[in-house]
Amino acid sequence: MKTSVSARVRKHRAALRKSGLRPVQIWVPDTRRPGFAAECRRQSMQLNGDAHERDIADWLEAAADRKGWQ
Repeated sequence: MKTSVSARVRKHRAALRKSGLRPVQIWVPDTRRPGFAAECRRQSMQLNGDAHERDIADWLEAAADRKGWQ
């Protein structure tokens, strides 16, 4: 007998919960949305020349682990 997709999903989720995990839903910006790139640019330009932003960018550069990256 074949199990339905919903039954398999239910079984898989139950196994995950039994192992101590719980589901979490995360909403992220839709990068396909018209105007997304323009809004990213607008926000980035607002930070241009900001001393704090330069400090953060320098810290991120120093903290980055790029071993194995192409």
